[in-house]
Amino acid sequence: MPAEWEPHESTWLAWPHFRGDWPGKFEPVPWVYAEIVRNLAQHERVDLIVNDASGEKRACAVLEKAGALSANIYFYHWRTDRVWTRDSGCIFLTPPAGRHHDHPDSGLLALHFQFNGWAKYPNYKCDEKVGERMAKTSGVRLVQPFVVDSFNDKHRVVLEGGSIDVNGCGTLVTTEECLLSTTQQRNPPMDRAAYDQLFANYFGVQSVIWLDSGIAGDDTHGHVDDITRFVAPNTVVTMIEQNQQSENYAALHANLGRLKNARTCDGQKLEIVEIPMPRPVVFEGRQLPASYANFYIANGAVLVPVFNDPNDRIALNSLAELFPTREIVPIYSGDLIWGFGALHCMTQQQPACGS
Repeated sequence: MPAEWEPHESTWLAWPHFRGDWPGKFEPVPWVYAEIVRNLAQHERVDLIVNDASGEKRACAVLEKAGALSANIYFYHWRTDRVWTRDSGCIFLTPPAGRHHDHPDSGLLALHFQFNGWAKYPNYKCDEKVGERMAKTSGVRLVQPFVVDSFNDKHRVVLEGGSIDVNGCGTLVTTEECLLSTTQQRNPPMDRAAYDQLFANYFGVQSVIWLDSGIAGDDTHGHVDDITRFVAPNTVVTMIEQNQQSENYAALHANLGRLKNARTCDGQKLEIVEIPMPRPVVFEGRQLPASYANFYIANGAVLVPVFNDPNDRIALNSLAELFPTREIVPIYSGDLIWGFGALHCMTQQQPACGS
């Protein structure tokens, strides 16, 4: 699995339509999407999923008003339940270096894990089909990962793209809270060793860094893309909480300790860039999973969620230093985060073949 900063063919997105994800606050969300699409389309193709022809018409009306409609946007009429393509879509893999072009797997592959609404929500049947449709449309071979239990029965593996992050060189980071907890349990037969083997077999990963837990308000129960992200083969950005009274303080402090002791698959210590969390974003009495770690790395840009917070500037400056050749684009996500996800959750990159 290539790193996110490696060249993309396109970015996949699904246009927002399910008001239940933003109850009482849906109206601004399509305009946030328009800003995201406008910035992405300047750097790479945008593959945009809409429910049907009328959904495309509504999306085009918003995009046109926002100055975001371009020939670099391709529409697909597929019904979806939600818009979190990072988790429901397939995960694209590139062939190993040196594989000859006449090998049957010399192009991209697509891993289509089972999607079950984060083992929490009942409305996911349409989203479960998205990964297969992405792979078919892209003309790549589809692989459905399985695990065999102690009774020798095969089970499709449930895994969301937001639960992992990779450096493209054989190292992956994830959390115990998401994959090993019995709360919102994805794969009852699987323990840590089984996941390590899965990541080796399907992602080409030789080293797995297991963090403790995610942030408060995250309804996925511990996705890593809200806390720690690779930005180079030996460098991670990780979120820290400076307020000791915050319920995120202990978890993020524990994660930082694990990162300091971690090694990449070639034995290297990590360079760790610490970014402070924004102040709590609360709506209707609930703390939302607002985090700068949910940025998305596109071909010529990095889209960064911001929250009208003093720490926005620290996050933007830190990422500008880490990605000096890319435009750093702040996207106001104070309304978007009411859906419990931000920029990384809604995107899924399709790597350029041979990247």
